[in-house]
Amino acid sequence: MSAVWQACPHYREMTEADLDQVLLIERAGHRYPWSEQIFRDCLRVGYLCRLWELEERIRVYGIMSVAVGEAHVFNVCVHPDHRRQGWGRRMMLALLDDARRRGAHTAFLEVRPSNQAAVRLYHDLGFNEVGVRPDYYPAPQGREDALVMARVL
Repeated sequence: MSAVWQACPHYREMTEADLDQVLLIERAGHRYPWSEQIFRDCLRVGYLCRLWELEERIRVYGIMSVAVGEAHVFNVCVHPDHRRQGWGRRMMLALLDDARRRGAHTAFLEVRPSNQAAVRLYHDLGFNEVGVRPDYYPAPQGREDALVMARVL
């Protein structure tokens, strides 16, 4: 097998067997991480829980629901050691493609305004700000609003 073949990233469904790695990334990537139970619930109810891995290591994961023509991206997290390498963009494009194939016409997400890298990425991918959820996220000094963003698929 060639080195090029071994270096190809693999997009696949997340399973419960991935949760140890996913939780390490979640905790390293977020000041207020999701709990293991939240991930288990997302898998249990059938949300699209996907990941990209390279050399058998998860680089990024994403969780999204798709129903009645809408996709809602709930969580995308890139391992901190692999940020600014295109993994977030790769995950978002794959999720949006999954949403289209499942009949979604619009995609929504919430993002912290302080997460400027994510806000820029979402704008680059065609998302527009459509609202604000006041005091949505926990923050060191109380709460932080969420920007609600949407794009037509």
